Amino acid sequence: MVERTVQVASSKGLHARPASLFSQAAAKSGQKVLVKKGEGTAVNAASILGIISLGIEHGDSLTLSVEGDNEQAVLEELSEFLSTDHDA
Repeated sequence: MVERTVQVASSKGLHARPASLFSQAAAKSGQKVLVKKGEGTAVNAASILGIISLGIEHGDSLTLSVEGDNEQAVLEELSEFLSTDHDA
């Protein structure tokens, strides 16, 4: 399992559209991906409801955890997604 803390760059946070794109990317990876905001409970990153329930805003720090055969590449891809402003 690999982990990384990433700061959310989207100026409006992960509202419905970017949350959907993020959860789709996590699901498509085929890996077990968890995301946690602060000291809260980790949620399945492939669940859009889980992602939206975190109330992720611009500048929030998220901890991504990926477990599987291609975990490092998936961690890089999802970290890059969160580090990009999808509202620009």
